Amino acid sequence: MHVLRRTTVATAVMLAAISLGACSSSGSASDSAKDKAPKDKAPVDQANWPAEVPTSGLVKGLELPLESYLPSYADQVAVDTALRTLETRCMSEYGLTVDLPRPGANPPPYSNAVSIERRYGLSDRAQAQKYGYGLPKELTRSLQPVEEGLSGVEVEVLTGQKKPEVTPPKGAHGADGHFGGVPKPARAEHNGKKLHEGGCAGWSKRRLKVNEADAGFVSGLASMSLSESRPLKPVEKALKGWSACMKGKGRKAADPYRAMEQGYADGDGTTKNAIELALDDIDCKEQTRLIEVWFKEESAVQKRLIEENKDQLAAVKKRMSEALAAAKAVK
Repeated sequence: MHVLRRTTVATAVMLAAISLGACSSSGSASDSAKDKAPKDKAPVDQANWPAEVPTSGLVKGLELPLESYLPSYADQVAVDTALRTLETRCMSEYGLTVDLPRPGANPPPYSNAVSIERRYGLSDRAQAQKYGYGLPKELTRSLQPVEEGLSGVEVEVLTGQKKPEVTPPKGAHGADGHFGGVPKPARAEHNGKKLHEGGCAGWSKRRLKVNEADAGFVSGLASMSLSESRPLKPVEKALKGWSACMKGKGRKAADPYRAMEQGYADGDGTTKNAIELALDDIDCKEQTRLIEVWFKEESAVQKRLIEENKDQLAAVKKRMSEALAAAKAVK
């Protein structure tokens, strides 16, 4: 087994976590809740969903080897939709009716945690011309934490933990378990029924045999491959060429991540200066074939990591397939 090492990756390419939204209470109990599908006022528009493989820009058609061991966004939505249904039914058994959001209403900018569209910095000139280093607003909508729309008892039954305080108690310093500290366990039962371990959310994940550690394992390998490919000679050469190209445009940045940091330095990355910097950034990437070179080198690193971890990754793929099949069977 290949031992994972801790690696440091620039903030600009932090692997994106796919979060599917908050919960809100409907405010009343009902025996018919078992048959209700999760609700959300926000429409689920699949046109806004990220493509499994980029369809534009310098990463068009590119897919790293490890991506086959991560669920696509569409598959993640299918699993989370089934989880929402199971959670809603579970909550109704405690006499609680909750309105959980429909997964897919708040899509992330990338299909999976590899985030190849920005893995090597900006890659799409058309998008950069509109948003600079920023993103379209529909892909940056903030999500409320699950507990914000639920009552204390609903949070406990759903998660198996007490609802955290929104603001710290007077004199608190964040370490007492109420605010920013260790979550406190929920009550043992509600309405005469013992709470599930991990609440209804934990029960639902066990029903589908969702293994959350799998995505972390694959993402760890992906983080390693990015870090290991960075100092390889072909990548170093391309980076130096990119930096020289930027210098010729009056810019100063050692790599695309530093350029991205500069783009956000004076705002949200969409200012006039940020857009101009972003366009120079992408033009220099195209001129030096930086993304093409880096992708090739990282792909080779990932293929080696896949071979070194083939047994674990085969098990990950099997569990991923089984969880998706179980999710699709939930009605």
